[in-house]
Amino acid sequence: MNMDIATVNALTYEDFVNILGNVVEKCPIITAAVWSGRPFFNLTALEAAISEFIDALPDSGKEGILRCHPDLAGRDLQSGSLTRESREEQAGAGMDALNSAEASRVARLNEEYKERFGFPFVICARMNDKANILRQLSERCQNERAVERARGIEEVKKICRLRLQGLVLTDAHNKL
Repeated sequence: MNMDIATVNALTYEDFVNILGNVVEKCPIITAAVWSGRPFFNLTALEAAISEFIDALPDSGKEGILRCHPDLAGRDLQSGSLTRESREEQAGAGMDALNSAEASRVARLNEEYKERFGFPFVICARMNDKANILRQLSERCQNERAVERARGIEEVKKICRLRLQGLVLTDAHNKL
């Protein structure tokens, strides 16, 4: 679905939340909150409204957003219970095709990461490949909690931007 911004602005509250509700993984409340900011001038303005909402949250709210994300190559991927978006993103990065050694390493690092920070490792899979994801997961386990919370939120925003671009025509297309 590629809507122009005028179509997005004309959506009912329910349609807006149903269509855009997973641009931030399993956080339709964010989309619901920005709906009242319509009309959005363009895709950039819609993305900015979502980012500003996230930035205004206390640290506990930001960590809540991070906790909505599944483990990379985790149980949800294996069981088929990922959201469509996450499944496609993880598969595109090769996280659905790990060999047994890679799968064991990812599972161990995911647990270490969650134990250290209290939320899962989040990375924009569409902007990375399997090797880089594994390297980042290992390296980021060494960060301080505040640094990692901020890094995770920046990754959430990258994911959101790409998901929005899959739903809403970019600003260049809207001017045509």
